[in-house]
Formats: sequence, structure tokens, C-alpha cells
Amino acid sequence: MPDFDLRLNDCVVGMAELEPRSIDLVVTSPPYNLGIRYRKFRDNGKRETYLEWCAEWARAIRRLLQPDGSLFLNVGASPSNPMLPHEIGLRLRKLFVLQNTIHWIKAITLPNESGKGELSRGHFKPINSPRFLNDCHEYVFHFTPEGKTPLDRLALGVPYADKSNIARWRHTGGRDRRCRGNTWFVPYETIQRRATERPHPATFPVQLAVNCIRLHGLTKSNRMLDPFLGIGNSALAAQRCGLKTFVGFEIDPDYLAEARSRLARAQA
Repeated sequence: MPDFDLRLNDCVVGMAELEPRSIDLVVTSPPYNLGIRYRKFRDNGKRETYLEWCAEWARAIRRLLQPDGSLFLNVGASPSNPMLPHEIGLRLRKLFVLQNTIHWIKAITLPNESGKGELSRGHFKPINSPRFLNDCHEYVFHFTPEGKTPLDRLALGVPYADKSNIARWRHTGGRDRRCRGNTWFVPYETIQRRATERPHPATFPVQLAVNCIRLHGLTKSNRMLDPFLGIGNSALAAQRCGLKTFVGFEIDPDYLAEARSRLARAQA
């Protein structure tokens, strides 16, 4: 029977109650300190205070993570504040090794295969500015304790366009599958009413978390953690992937209730 433990608590306090080295995988996205209007969190603190807080919850994660565990940390920025994800990463480098940097592409425009016209896919928030481009990208930093965590790279594999490569390259093992790489196009699902379908100002798609779980390896993901649960997209991803044990922390009772409700609906 799956054990999904969604707790109303500050994540630093809550993580202190868990056993050391009891977590295999963390997929999470903290507040970005960009002035987003959360219900229970002040998202516009002083820069240094915010970065010290990031180091605090990162230390708590480091204590819990298995030696071959993974922390997938989704962090975005604003065009006027582009260094924030990198500053967070620099604070965490004393605790973890940055093993991979994944680029989450929310929207992209490509030429049609016919060469006539262009094709746009995905969703983005338009920026009205004479200086900045629309921001269609966020980071997913893959941190590990030692930088030696093996991954199931072909769990997200894609077929070769040129099938002759299957026999030409020894590393294929005869399989029509190659590593997807570190650029992931994962658009948001289209919704009709944000207030009822996505009642949270900053979420990542469930599929983004599914990708992280599968990449870490389903057979190794016995217990997953999300310190910043929100409305529970990481828990839904864990459920879709068949994980048995999940722990999540959230300080807002309304968001937590929504997470529990969405998980229950998905289980029904």
C-alpha cells in the first residue's frame, strides 16, 4: 500500500524529524524571491537572507539524502534578475556536486520541416519590455552528494533519426534509443480556469517531475521528498511512476488541502 505523507509544516523543521540517509530522491522547486504572491510566504526578502535560507534547507536535504541519491532543483529567474539561479547553485556547491544542468523549455518556435513558415509550441508569460525577451526557460539543477550517482539515461531516451547509427555506434547495444540530453521541452497542460485547476502562482508540470523520477531510476526511487509541496505536482508524479513512499511539506493549509484532494482524485 503506497505511503504518501503530506505534512503541514515548515520544511526545515519537518526534515529535522526524518532519519538521516532515508531519502533516495528529491524533486522540488523553492520560492524564487521574485515577489510572487504566495498566501503564507513573503517572497521578496533581502537577497542575502534568502540565500542563507536556501543553504539552510539544502543542508537539511543533504543530511537526508542517500549517498547515491539525487536532488532535482527547479529554479527560475526574471529577466531583471538573471543571476539568481546561479547564486543559489553557488550556495549549494559546498554541500553537493552539480552533476547535470537541465534546461526546461516551456515554449519554443522551430521552422517547419517543409521549410515554409514556423511552428510554435508551449506556453509562456509575455513580457512587455523594450529590453528583455520573453522568458521561455527555467533550470533544473541535478545535485548529488558525490557527483557519482548513476542514472537511467535511456528511460527518457529517443529513437535515432538515422537508423544506421544503431549498428555504427557500439554504445547503442543494438537498441534504437539514445540519451535525450539536457534540454527538455515540457509545456504546461492547457487549463480553462486557473483558480480551480491550478490554484498556485508558481508550479512546474507534473511531467517535469516524472522525467526527473524516471531519470534517477524507478527501481532506486524507494522514498521521495518534496520540501516545497505546493499543490502536489511532485506527489502526483510519484504516484504516476508507481513510487511507494513519498514525503512532502507545505506551510499553506489551503495548498496542502488541494494537494491531498488532487492525489485522492488521481487514486480514485
